[in-house]
Amino acid sequence: MIGKIISIEKNIVLLKLGIEIANQTNLINVHVVFEDENKKIVGEIMDILDDTAKVSIVGTIDNNTFIPGSITKPAFRSNVRIISSFELSQIFGNQIINDNSEIYLGGSTIYNGYNINVNINNFFSNHFAIIGNTGSGKSFSVARILQNIFSTSKTPPFRSSFFIFDAYGEYHNALRGISSINQGLNYKTYTTNLTQPEGEILKIPVWLMDIDDIALLLGASDHAQLPIIEKTLKLVTVLTNFNGEVTSYKNDIIARALLDILLSGTASSKIRDQITAVLSKFNTEELSLNTIIVQPGYNRPLKQLLYVDDQGKIQEIERVIEFLQQFILPEYELNLPDENYQYSLRDLENAMEFALVSEGILKSDKVFDYANILLVRLHSLVNSNISTFFDYHEIVDKRTYINNLRTTSTGQRAQIVNFNINYVDDRIAKVMTKIISKMLLDYEVSLPERASEPIHIVIEEAHRYVQNDNDNFLLGYNIFERITKEGRKYGLLLGLITQRPSELSDTCVSQSSNFLVFRMLHPKDLTYISEMVPNISSELIQLIKSQQPGSCMAFGSAFKIPIAIKLEKPNPEPLSNNANIVNSWFNNY
Repeated sequence: MIGKIISIEKNIVLLKLGIEIANQTNLINVHVVFEDENKKIVGEIMDILDDTAKVSIVGTIDNNTFIPGSITKPAFRSNVRIISSFELSQIFGNQIINDNSEIYLGGSTIYNGYNINVNINNFFSNHFAIIGNTGSGKSFSVARILQNIFSTSKTPPFRSSFFIFDAYGEYHNALRGISSINQGLNYKTYTTNLTQPEGEILKIPVWLMDIDDIALLLGASDHAQLPIIEKTLKLVTVLTNFNGEVTSYKNDIIARALLDILLSGTASSKIRDQITAVLSKFNTEELSLNTIIVQPGYNRPLKQLLYVDDQGKIQEIERVIEFLQQFILPEYELNLPDENYQYSLRDLENAMEFALVSEGILKSDKVFDYANILLVRLHSLVNSNISTFFDYHEIVDKRTYINNLRTTSTGQRAQIVNFNINYVDDRIAKVMTKIISKMLLDYEVSLPERASEPIHIVIEEAHRYVQNDNDNFLLGYNIFERITKEGRKYGLLLGLITQRPSELSDTCVSQSSNFLVFRMLHPKDLTYISEMVPNISSELIQLIKSQQPGSCMAFGSAFKIPIAIKLEKPNPEPLSNNANIVNSWFNNY
């Protein structure tokens, strides 16, 4: 017996210690058992002042089963003792892994030599977050956990799928050697480095991108821009079909736009200028400024019929209208392309030009402002290196594309797919991450048997991509929030790695079930953690602030109580070490 209860207030028990503290090892964060008859209540020593210990109740042991929670309080007559090894195993789990249901996570920072093993289903069948300051050991720990998954299981998880969005290209070094564990395990890397690629260049087929994806790619911000993108996608199939109908459709689009201008009721000079502007850019052999219009007695080019006389009128306006009406096709329905119809970014640009004409871009300055910016951005993409990432030559549907992503050059399945997105700016990296994540969700939803192929998306520097951004306003959803709310039942799980949790989407954090929290110091982030992470107390917040690199507090459904864990260094390590300033400064050249 280490002491007697002197007070109980809410979840806190104060003990009058009956042992000589100077002769004891450190008791802070050690667990004690309040035992009274057949009842066992477990507490954790939080503070010791002189001969008084402050103990927080964490749960009860009933029939050799630990039940977390603090509803039951100990009796004042309870015998108070240090927890036994057997009782500790009921809280932290077995020390020996006997089957494939558990993996080794790390060692207890409180109980020397005590392993912390985690149930795979309890941790990996839910969304999780790994949080900590720069240099706290996040990247090392993620690499170590993934290495443990493939090295400590009795049978390697051949059917696992991890898609890692690697913001700095750190994980390639740590994970590329998993085939050395078992020849059936494979790793595949994609890169955005166009000059010195290590692995395949990451490419996304444009034709697999829907209205929402294109809106993200072009940085759309107004609902009125979405119909233009939709019209563009509907026109791209028409305008890339190399048959006689293409010219007819082009003529129809141009003629309708010109008729709208002619019948707009604006000044004749403005009508002439707008028609000239349209036909200078958009024309065909049959319909251009130089098209000859046959009239009784003489033939004249169309541009001459647009002459404005001294009274400010276009005398031949009726003849021009009559000429244009011959190009109008009967009502026809335009459909969005299916995922088997291949086209390029340049095809999309051409289609958008005609979409803008059909939307009457020149009739309104307001329409011009919000519509033309899309074309300007698309044109910039087409003529930049970014277009390489959307230049996909093989004709694939969405399912084939996803399967190709995780198939090695030798035709084997890769359990880890790493996307090195370090070499593009944050906006493009964010768009790529969202588009591929959305495709993965669509893939999982389409499976005949729900959750039969679990996929884990792990996002490094998640605060740069998983944000409270404009998507909900513009599209009605944020893909990462949709994944955290719907993905679990389909087998799509999200892992967020971040140094700024307060900048993450609140919905994504609230839907995460497990947290590994490394050292954090920023007051805003600590406040956020205290509000969003379950079972966290002010004492644990203080502990988080003082943790050593590689140590974390583990919370959530995979842990019966918050646990302090020291993770081992990965072997090999990711490329996330600090710069060696001494070697850099003082090396002889």
